[in-house]
Amino acid sequence: MEKRIREQSEKAIIQRVFPGCVIGVVKRSGERHIFPFGKFTYEKEALEVKEDTMYDLASLTKSLPTASLALMLIDQGKLKLTDKLIEYLPEFQNSDRENVLIKHLLTYTLDGYGLASAVDGSSDQASLHKRSSEDLLRVLYTHDFEKRPGEAFKYTNIPAALLGLVVEKIMGATLDALADEYFFHPLNMTRTTFYPEKFSKEEIVPTEIDDWRGLVHGVVHDESAYICKRDGKIMGHAGVFSAAGDILNFLEVLLHEGEFNGKKYFSREIVEMMGSNQIPELDDFTGLGFELNQPRFMGKYAGEHTFGKTGFTGTLCVVDVEKEVAYIILSNRIYPHRPDNSEAINAFRAKIGEIILA
Repeated sequence: MEKRIREQSEKAIIQRVFPGCVIGVVKRSGERHIFPFGKFTYEKEALEVKEDTMYDLASLTKSLPTASLALMLIDQGKLKLTDKLIEYLPEFQNSDRENVLIKHLLTYTLDGYGLASAVDGSSDQASLHKRSSEDLLRVLYTHDFEKRPGEAFKYTNIPAALLGLVVEKIMGATLDALADEYFFHPLNMTRTTFYPEKFSKEEIVPTEIDDWRGLVHGVVHDESAYICKRDGKIMGHAGVFSAAGDILNFLEVLLHEGEFNGKKYFSREIVEMMGSNQIPELDDFTGLGFELNQPRFMGKYAGEHTFGKTGFTGTLCVVDVEKEVAYIILSNRIYPHRPDNSEAINAFRAKIGEIILA
C-alpha cells in the first residue's frame, strides 16, 4: 500500500496538483500509517511536509465539529431532525422561515448562495475586506431561497453556518469551546484548532495567495469564515486546522461505531445514519453530516455506506465501517492559486481511495 500511495503522491506533486500532502490510514484493529510527501510550497527552499504538519481543513469543519456536535445533541434528545430552525434561531426571518428543519441543515437540502458575495451582490475579492460579520449574519438570517427547503440537494456553506449557530444556542457556548470539550481534548487532538495562530507558521502549510489578503498562511482560507473570525465570531462551515494523526483519532471513533477507549461519542444508530442515505425521496443520496458513496473522489471501491467529506483546500476524510478502514488526505492544492476546477484533485483522491479500499 505505501509504495502505491507514494507513487501516486509523487506523481501528483510533479503534475503540480499540490506541492505536498499527508495521507493517513487507520483500521478498526488500531493499525495506522501516516505518509508525508513533498513540501509546503513549490519553492526550492520550502520546508518538507512532516507527519504532523497542519493544514486548513476547509469544509471538513462542517462535519467535525459542527455536524458531529449536532448529532451528539440528537443522541442526547436535545435536538430532533424534525425541529424547526426558528425554534432555536427566531432571528431567522427569510420567507421560508417556517419550513426549514434541522434535517435540511444536516443533509444540505436547503437552497443556498455565496455568503460573502450575497452581502452586496459582488464576488470581487478586492472588496471583501469591507464586509463585517454583522453583514454576513444579516444576510444569513434574511436572504431568501429560490427553492423550498427539502426540494433538492444543494451543497453550500449556508446549512453548516446555520447549524453551528443552533449548536451554540442549545449548549450556551461558542463552537470552538464545544469542539475542544467534546472532541478535540478527549480525543487528544492536540494539533486541531480554530486558532492556528497559536502555532508557528513552520508547522502549518500556506494555503493560497489571493487578491485581498496576499499570502494566506495560518489563517482560515474561507472568505466568510475569515471575516467572521476577524470580528471575533467562529462559524460552523470552515475554520479548523489539523494534522493527519489527529483526524485519524476521530475517524477511529466512527470505525468503532461511536465508542472508543471506553468513551461513547455517538450511538451506533447515529453512525449508521452518517453512512446511510437520508434523501431517497429526492432520487439523490447523502448521509447525515457527511457525503455518501462518491466514486468521483472516493474511487470505484466506495460502497453504498462509505461516507466522508471533502474540503476546498484539498482535504478529504473517508470512513468505511464495513471494510473497517478510514483515511485522511491533507493537501494545499490551491497553492499558489486555486485551479479552475477540482478534476485533478478528485482524480488523485479517487486513486488513493482505490488503493486503500480495494
